[in-house]
Amino acid sequence: MIYVYVLKSLVDDRLYVGMTQDVANRVKEHNSGRTKSTKGYRPWVKVHEEIYSDRTAARQREKYLKSGYGKQWLKNKYKLVP
Repeated sequence: MIYVYVLKSLVDDRLYVGMTQDVANRVKEHNSGRTKSTKGYRPWVKVHEEIYSDRTAARQREKYLKSGYGKQWLKNKYKLVP
């Protein structure tokens, strides 16, 4: 199973979209500072998660959620600021 997940920074409300096979471990990596792109915006909390059986479908969804339309959908769905 492949998970597409969305994290929200508690520092400035920015969103991060990613995919992994182990969400809990991946969130720990983000919060420990091992991920360069998210290191400066810790701590992170998971606000959204989706499960896919194949990597191709998960990658398509990840790309959509990273797009302007996808981020707007997330903000509307979860009432997120910026």
